[in-house]
Amino acid sequence: MNILVVDDSSTMRRIVANALNNIGYSNITLAEDGSDALKKIKATQFDAIMTDWNMPKMDGLSLVREVRKMENYKEVPIVMITTEGGKREVITAIKEGVNNYIVKPFTASTLKSKLEDII
Repeated sequence: MNILVVDDSSTMRRIVANALNNIGYSNITLAEDGSDALKKIKATQFDAIMTDWNMPKMDGLSLVREVRKMENYKEVPIVMITTEGGKREVITAIKEGVNNYIVKPFTASTLKSKLEDII
């Protein structure tokens, strides 16, 4: 499984990648914001996308909107991993096409269960 992790924080990218490794996923690509992710998405087919919400250049919600316009990404699972934990934010993200939602901080077991729910 080929997973794209998108976060403007290099520390958070590393934390998510390590958590994914710990639960058995090793084919991981990192992107530092939505526009970097979009370039990588156009070049490679990913099986899942894990993205932060708040990022410079292109935020996670804008990334989700762009990805959902692509025919080959209409069914690809997207997990939003963010500090935005309000009910309104969760509803907005799901309406835009996010399949699951994780509020930071999180554990590897939370990540695993959220991924298993959508894969």
